[in-house]
Amino acid sequence: MRHTPRYLMTDPEQVKELIRRHPWATFVSHTADGLVASHYPVLLDEEAEDIVLLSHFGRPDDELHELGSHEMLVIVQGPHDYVSPSWYAPGDLVPTWNHITAHLYGTPEILTEEANYAMLSRLTDHFEAGHPHARSLGEDEAGTRRIAKGTVGLRLRVTRFDARAKLSQNKSAEVRENITDHLAGRNPALAQAMRDVSPVQ
Repeated sequence: MRHTPRYLMTDPEQVKELIRRHPWATFVSHTADGLVASHYPVLLDEEAEDIVLLSHFGRPDDELHELGSHEMLVIVQGPHDYVSPSWYAPGDLVPTWNHITAHLYGTPEILTEEANYAMLSRLTDHFEAGHPHARSLGEDEAGTRRIAKGTVGLRLRVTRFDARAKLSQNKSAEVRENITDHLAGRNPALAQAMRDVSPVQ
């Protein structure tokens, strides 16, 4: 990502919160056959002090990515939207795109079959939470264990990250308020993020 110091997110806790709120991730690998990308949900290992992701790949994505043999990039995208210059002061004509994005790097550890099933159960329970009549893999453990054999679980400790919260911090308070008001109806998550971030002094 473009290096703009005013937009940098350097606090791992902020990155963790981004992952919690936006768990649909893009996994990118540079393999012997070129670039490969796949998309899977991720969970944070909340017991780990560092940023640690738990996920799974459906076969044969694990082979396509050469999973576990090299570092990979995981992209997590938070709220984002177009910002029109019509919301700026007169004479300021350049539009932009506000966003919160994290690039996470690490080499995944492949989980054992048993650990993979435990992770899939945890993943399911996490996303089923709050649903009426929530389901669990344990309702048919034999059947879901058979299906789980078509997946490969992974644990990825993030060794470095590059994250941005580009939220019009370079604009005046009046302009920021106007942008936020325009976004509030169509993108409330982004509008709230703009309210939460401090402008550049």
